Amino acid sequence: MSAPTESEVPLAPAPPGRAQRMLRAAALPVRALRETPLAVALVLALWLVGALTGSLGHGPPARLLAHVGVGIPSLAAGYWWTPASSLLWCTGIASYLGTSAFALLVGPLAVRRMGIARSAAVLVGGQLAGTLIGTGLVRLGIAAGETWTEGLRDQVAVGPSVGLCALAAALAFRLTALWRRRLQLVVVLVPLVMMVYIGHLQSVQRMAGVLAGLAVGALAARRSGAWLRPRRATNAEARVLVALCVVGSAVGPLMASLYSAADGPFNTFGDLYFSRPPSAEDIAYACSVSIPECAHLKAQAHFFDSPGQLMAALIPVLLVVLAEGLRRGLRLAWCSLVLVQLLWIGLLSWLLSELLGQAGELGGTQVVWQVVGEALLLPVLLLLLLLAARKRFGLRLRRPDVRRLAAVIGGTLLAACTAYVGIGWLVRDQYQPDATLTGLLKGLPAQFLPPAYSDLLPAAPVPVGGTTQALDSYCGLLFWAVTLAVLLVAFRRPSVHQDAAAAQRARQLLTRSGGSTLSFLSTWDGNHYWFDEHGEAAVAYRVIATVALTTGDPFGEPAARERAVAGFGRYCDARGWTPCFYSVSGQTEQAAGALGWRSLQVAEDTVVPLPELAFTGKKWQDIRTALNKAGKQGITAEWWSWQDAPLGLRDQIRSISEEWVADKGLPEMGFTLGGLDELTDPAVRLLVAVDPDRTVHGLTSWMPVYRDGAPVGWTLDFMRRRAEARGDGAHQPFRGVMEFLIASAALGFKEEGAEFLSLSGAPLARADRGGEPTALQRMLDWIGRSLEPVYGFRSLLAFKAKFQPEYRPMYMVYPDPAALPAITRAIGKAYLPHLTPGQGVRLMRRLSS
Repeated sequence: MSAPTESEVPLAPAPPGRAQRMLRAAALPVRALRETPLAVALVLALWLVGALTGSLGHGPPARLLAHVGVGIPSLAAGYWWTPASSLLWCTGIASYLGTSAFALLVGPLAVRRMGIARSAAVLVGGQLAGTLIGTGLVRLGIAAGETWTEGLRDQVAVGPSVGLCALAAALAFRLTALWRRRLQLVVVLVPLVMMVYIGHLQSVQRMAGVLAGLAVGALAARRSGAWLRPRRATNAEARVLVALCVVGSAVGPLMASLYSAADGPFNTFGDLYFSRPPSAEDIAYACSVSIPECAHLKAQAHFFDSPGQLMAALIPVLLVVLAEGLRRGLRLAWCSLVLVQLLWIGLLSWLLSELLGQAGELGGTQVVWQVVGEALLLPVLLLLLLLAARKRFGLRLRRPDVRRLAAVIGGTLLAACTAYVGIGWLVRDQYQPDATLTGLLKGLPAQFLPPAYSDLLPAAPVPVGGTTQALDSYCGLLFWAVTLAVLLVAFRRPSVHQDAAAAQRARQLLTRSGGSTLSFLSTWDGNHYWFDEHGEAAVAYRVIATVALTTGDPFGEPAARERAVAGFGRYCDARGWTPCFYSVSGQTEQAAGALGWRSLQVAEDTVVPLPELAFTGKKWQDIRTALNKAGKQGITAEWWSWQDAPLGLRDQIRSISEEWVADKGLPEMGFTLGGLDELTDPAVRLLVAVDPDRTVHGLTSWMPVYRDGAPVGWTLDFMRRRAEARGDGAHQPFRGVMEFLIASAALGFKEEGAEFLSLSGAPLARADRGGEPTALQRMLDWIGRSLEPVYGFRSLLAFKAKFQPEYRPMYMVYPDPAALPAITRAIGKAYLPHLTPGQGVRLMRRLSS
């Protein structure tokens, strides 16, 4: 077989044009509808039955509803068919539209993953089980004296959303790890929030349907042999899940506000989340008994007729913005959310103490504790979740960004306060009664909180003139608009590092003067930096216990790198740390040896020279096969940066990575092994293998190796391939995708003029160079063999041999053999910083099996 020429290798075809992308996007729903008659049949039946019975506008007529809706009254009347008949009606036009969209979203995917017969069975069975179990739980609540459920005694419900929720819950077990966790969280969180805030009978039935669907999905997965134990999520995915929980707590009260007579147990103090204007009856009554109260309510009504009414949703919007910061892993967002929850808990506790003083008028102490206790439960649970996940949110904004953020927010707050007090004093006669300076200062807090809080704060002057009403409407609104906007910008485009100024200086030095094949790892978050006295060389390190563990070689001016070993050693000695240079080249090993330090080979770097590279001869047979096979299957390799990659491409990359982590049941290793977070660096290039349907089969990421300000080589970091086929049997993973991607990258870099390509170091694996290893080296070899079933480092080194690389040993150097136990613990902590006891037990079991 002849070697393909460079022009035959699909290196980086231009991404599909806008028109082509639009045509593909338009074809997707059409194909989905054609492939899933279940969802189409359900939607058509809903609309046809609704039209024939006059139910589209406001649901079934009362007489019909009593015979087709399911609830305690219909079941008590002997209407045994109502759990099934409720499937064919909805409560109104909004419900018809929402249910149809839900069915067309879940139905096609369920049919592809589960088959039409099984999907239909879960849909109908989930509807029956959910409505019966949910209604039964309400009946039990009434028997137990639960006040909330007493209001559901006479309700009957219709709608297939109960069965659809059960179908979505069962479907989650057929998805990849990434989407399995997300769908399970959403499918539980949304019905749960609707139940506790809206509290209607159907919301209880939906929650029961979800539980039934989860049980069915888990049982089916266990019986099929595909039972998936809960797996630990990566940092990125854990942040997403926590952020979703925060969003759920924020959106719940907003959802409740859209429903009439929402009466869920958590909705008792819903107005403190989402404020509502006073009604005409409230204003009329206040004006009949109190002139000041009349003016106050009229001012509130005017406020809700102005743009200031947006302040009514301040709390939910603030939580959603902070949730975006959580998704990015930012410590600032985490601290802000903890503070918000503590303030909310404090407010509810204060209300509890106030209400306990009126317990006799409100029905007794037990009623007060039950009402406020239910409202306290959600913020307490959310606070506990944030505290449990605190280690996930360690990224910090750069100090200049924090100062800029504080200056903008503080300046806006000062301007708003000055405008309210200063202008208000000038037109003090436009308040009722005339405002005083003390009264304006007391009224300041109310300007920056939702209107519902005004009754809990010191009385503010009541604006009755045009200027004062504008101040009341816009001062707080403009402050929060600016604050939320700048927070969102800072969260959406964070520049984070534990030591941002030093990181920027180190990056500039690395780019200008260069380093080893692994020196780009020094730019990763989590590192601190030491610079020599002339600023010509630097060392990236992290301190674990008393060990200062470096990330690769010193970098900077070539002549200064050897001196940096001794300089960093003195720096550590002055602080009582044990220095350890990890994964360093022979140059650093020799410099350390001159100081009397010990060394141990811990990895094998594999470098492919590019100028003379040609895939000819028998030894390149596997590589040529992969290239030719990719061409026949229409698979191409596309270059992207993470920021420029389409959303669908990035989402598939996340899914593939999550599935890789879930299969191992252990967290991704860090330190010298990059993950999803490291892909976001603009200097990192992604090479992605995609087929004609835009399905990602694998990807690699490449880090630059600099010299004189420009990349002269590239180092492989992130490697992932699709592990399994989709449920419909199509899009089988392309075998040989890694050979294809690395070969395509090598040819592409060669064409750009790069000198070499490093396939990176294989930890705990080394080439056989003869000679008798030391006892310590033999122990390290044994550890590598023991970890092989889990992480496959030796198999990785064997795979890299296909590219005929030059083998270059990588060492660990250290000054004191007595510190080896501490160094070993530090290295383990660096590679697996989030290893839980349960994962440790699984690791031991797999090593001993």
